[in-house]
Amino acid sequence: MGFDLMMMLCPPGVYRAQDDTAMLTEVMHRGGYAVGRHVLDVGTGSGALALAASRGGAASVTAVDLSWRSVLATWSNCRVRNAAVTVRRGDLFAPVAPRRFDLIVANPPYVPAPTSRLPRFRRARCWDAGLDGRAVLDRLCAGAATMLAPTGTVLLVHSAVCGAQRTLDRLRDGGLVGEVVERARVPFGPVMHARARMLEERGLIGDGDRVEELVVIEARHAG
Repeated sequence: MGFDLMMMLCPPGVYRAQDDTAMLTEVMHRGGYAVGRHVLDVGTGSGALALAASRGGAASVTAVDLSWRSVLATWSNCRVRNAAVTVRRGDLFAPVAPRRFDLIVANPPYVPAPTSRLPRFRRARCWDAGLDGRAVLDRLCAGAATMLAPTGTVLLVHSAVCGAQRTLDRLRDGGLVGEVVERARVPFGPVMHARARMLEERGLIGDGDRVEELVVIEARHAG
């Protein structure tokens, strides 16, 4: 990645980059997706993906997050590393519409939660995503096409617990054609471990499963 995730400023309430971020970063760098492109990082958290795109040769990088703490953390992390990243606060694509981007990257909240209510001021807002984990994912899939340049690409990562095929279907409904380009199995983290029984009861994982599959999905305009 060109920088140490563990050295990133990550105050309370800001998502600390983990396996999913590292996985998406590896795909982005290996495929040269950011080179010479105008990149949007949606739900940037600490700014890890925005920094990775900048280090990966992007022509410009814009990072967006709803959380003021995340905006400040991203601005600070980019400034310390002398990365030219524009940081905006707001909900998903709203702060940058109607601009279009060559590459949109996202690691949204995707952990199924006890309720459908999305937290706004607690750490759980970094991962809680409604009863099925798709509250943010579905909105991303629905809106991405309007923000994507004609030859642009979307790269997003999430747990297969949320349903990779459902993401592909939602992207198609929004006018994009997607495919899974990377898969990896990783042990449950603390949040997934704490919710394992709930996930079993909902049929989202098998009895005793404590390993999840992460997927990176690539999408482009249909046709």
